[in-house]
Amino acid sequence: MTEFEKRCWAEISPDNLLHNYRTLRRALPEGCRFLGVVKADAYGHGAVQTAGILEKAGADYLAVACLDEALGLRAEGIEMPILILGHTATAYTGALIEHGITQAVAGLAEAERFSAVAQALGRTLRVHMAVDTGMSRLGFLCTGADFETGVTELVRACRLPGLEVEGVFTHFAVSDEEGEENERYTREQYRCFLAVIEAAGTQGIRFPIRHCMNTGALLHYPEFALDMARPGLLLYGYGDEAGKLGLRPCMRVMTRIHTIKHYAPGTTISYGRRFTTARETRMGVLGIGYADGLPRLCSDKCSFAVAGGMAPQRGRICMDMCMVDLTDLPGAERGDEVEIFGPRADLNALSRAAQTIPYELLCAVSKRVPRELKNF
Repeated sequence: MTEFEKRCWAEISPDNLLHNYRTLRRALPEGCRFLGVVKADAYGHGAVQTAGILEKAGADYLAVACLDEALGLRAEGIEMPILILGHTATAYTGALIEHGITQAVAGLAEAERFSAVAQALGRTLRVHMAVDTGMSRLGFLCTGADFETGVTELVRACRLPGLEVEGVFTHFAVSDEEGEENERYTREQYRCFLAVIEAAGTQGIRFPIRHCMNTGALLHYPEFALDMARPGLLLYGYGDEAGKLGLRPCMRVMTRIHTIKHYAPGTTISYGRRFTTARETRMGVLGIGYADGLPRLCSDKCSFAVAGGMAPQRGRICMDMCMVDLTDLPGAERGDEVEIFGPRADLNALSRAAQTIPYELLCAVSKRVPRELKNF
C-alpha cells in the first residue's frame, strides 16, 4: 500500500513513549517500581510494541486485563513480570503458573479455588491481593462495617498453600477529579488501604509490593507512591494535565483529504441533512468514520488539523467518511494529510465533543486502522 492509498492510519511514537516513561519515572521516589499499564492493546497503541519498549527501558512490571492479553505478550517474547488485573477462571491456573503470570485475587472464595488447583498441580501461583476501599468493584471489601471481616478473609487467603502473595493493591475512584469531596474520598480510600495492610501485618502478613498510585494519584497525591506506581493514561501522554508534566502524545490518528467539492449556499451535507451551508463552501471529504473509531456523536462539534489550521467537521459523521469545511483554509488540497487527534488536534477536545473520556477514544481506534511506529 502506498502512502497515498491509505484511508486512515495511526502513528505511534516510540520516542514519545520513552520520553513519557522516563519523565514519570523521575517523578517517583527512589526505589519505587514502575508498572506499565498495557491492557486494551496498550490503550490502542499496540501492547506488544509498547511492552517491548518498556521492557528495554527498565520498567518493572506490566498490567493487563485478562489472560488472553498476558499470553499474547508472552507469545511475542515479553519476559518481564505481568499482572492480570481482572478475573481469570481458576481452570487456567496451570497456564498462569507455566507462563509466569501474576494474578489478582479479589476474594477468599477465589483464593481458595486458585490454592486448590495450584496444590493439585504441585506448583505455586504468584498473586496480588485486591482490596476494595471504595471503588466498589473487585477486591476484598474492607470499608466501614466490613473492615474486620475483610481483613480476616484477606489474612486467611494469604495463608493458603499454593499461593505466593507478592503484592496488595487498591484502586481509586476519583483521584483524577477536583474538589474537596473528591479529595476527602480519595484520602479516605488511602487511609483504609494502609489500615488494611497494618491490620494484616499484626497477624504476620507482609506484602513485598504495595501499590495504589494510578494516573490521578501520580498527579495529585505523590505521597501515595508506596512500592510501585501504575500510571495508565499519563504514560501515553494524554489527560488535561499531561502537558504540565511535559508529557507528549504517543499516538496521532491521520487521514487524507480524498475529495474537495464546492457547494452553493443552502446545500445540505451528509445523512439527515442536519448541516446546511450558509455561504459558498469548499468542502473536503476525509477517509475516516465511525467504523474507524471517530464517534458519530462528534458530528458538527469538532475540528481537525489540516494545512493552515483547524478545519471544522460538518454534517453527520458516516461509517467510513466525514466532511470538513475548508473554505477558510485555501492551502488545504486533495491528498493532504489531516490529523484527527495528536500534537496539533487535541484528544481532550475531541473526547469532550463525544461526551466521553480520552481513554475511550484511544481504545476505540478500530483494528482496521493500521498502526505504524513513527516518531512525530
